[in-house]
Amino acid sequence: MIWYVLAAVLGLALIAAVTVLIVTELRNRPPKPVKASAAVTGRAALDVVDAGLRRLTGECLRSGRSLPDLYAVVYSEERLGLLLAGAQENAPAPWKAEQDGERWTISPADLHRPGPEGEPALPYALTVTVGLAGPDRVLVDLSRAVGPVSVTGPDDEVRRMARALVLEAIAGPVGALAQVTLVGSVADGRLLAGDETRSSRLHSAASLEEAFASAASANAGVPAAGSADVTQVFRLIEGSSRLAVQGEVPHLFVVDATQLPRRDEVLTGLRRTDALLVLGEAPTGWRWKAGADGSLDTGPLGLEITRHAGRLVS
Repeated sequence: MIWYVLAAVLGLALIAAVTVLIVTELRNRPPKPVKASAAVTGRAALDVVDAGLRRLTGECLRSGRSLPDLYAVVYSEERLGLLLAGAQENAPAPWKAEQDGERWTISPADLHRPGPEGEPALPYALTVTVGLAGPDRVLVDLSRAVGPVSVTGPDDEVRRMARALVLEAIAGPVGALAQVTLVGSVADGRLLAGDETRSSRLHSAASLEEAFASAASANAGVPAAGSADVTQVFRLIEGSSRLAVQGEVPHLFVVDATQLPRRDEVLTGLRRTDALLVLGEAPTGWRWKAGADGSLDTGPLGLEITRHAGRLVS
């Protein structure tokens, strides 16, 4: 009789042990990715981001405070979040500081309440969509990079990504004042074509030297930020006071890595409000890698992009 009891006890113990293992395995499995809604992937999301950045500039200018050094924006239907390069725990209302001041958030509903509209989001005009992180849309301010932003990976994925960034910069509401110059072979009609090229803010140049010179000529008379306004921000991001440079028109230059000048002094023509996007490997700056599955590795930025921007547009 005792053997039957012992067998029953051992059987129950085995079942319990197996149950624990199954529950542990299920808990350790990564959650199934949640798809982003049409409200997040569509043009309406950019309107919300633009409204948020305008509201931010309005609140800061009204209170006489400097604009925050943000490097990325994360948007879901429930809230808009700003990722800051340096923690600031005293976010201006109606923004709320989270994660020890490294993230400011606001409900999209609060953007429609009375408050200062602010100026066009000129200081953040090169904030463009890099892709989706699960259900969230992620945008990065390309002008915050120290040096070039390079994208490597399968050629088709790299060009789809670059095309999406350029189109959003010249046609999206956030980049309404930005200028874009396609350099060398990138301007041969394969990246953009047809109606996509019909923008007064889209230019072309044979070389980076020519592109920088042309941009400098167009910005003649705009005061440069003084050295006293330059600040080292966190570990990866460098720039100058946003209030000091808000009169300058941000410029995005796009070039193939094979035509990137080997002389470092050429890149001195890149202002702190500008950005240089390199299709292929670059020796310095932010190094991103597009995957064949549509993902994007943003390197030291640590943003987990499951579907890059090129996969969001046709």
